[in-house]
Amino acid sequence: MSAKIRKPVMPTQERMYDIVRHPIITEKSTNASEHGQVFFEVPLNASKPEIKAAIENLFSVKVTAVNTSVLKGKTKRFRQQLGRRVDRKKAMVTLAEGSNIDVTTGI
Repeated sequence: MSAKIRKPVMPTQERMYDIVRHPIITEKSTNASEHGQVFFEVPLNASKPEIKAAIENLFSVKVTAVNTSVLKGKTKRFRQQLGRRVDRKKAMVTLAEGSNIDVTTGI
């Protein structure tokens, strides 16, 4: 059996803006930004190659790695009703040496 050759994923311009929802600014992400990592919230159906292509094209930087984690929503109670918070996906993007994205401007 031969291995499949995959074409590089290039999302459309609209999809790129949909993929990068907003940066996640926490104490942990601020410390990681010193080491060239930036955190973004992305849709649950976004793949790592799509996230990489979107970040590189929107911010004009070189991405070396993309790690993702799915944060499951908690079950919460409101009066006698049980509810569930939405699931979220977080992308930890490692930038190449010399590249940076300043996500704290405008805060």
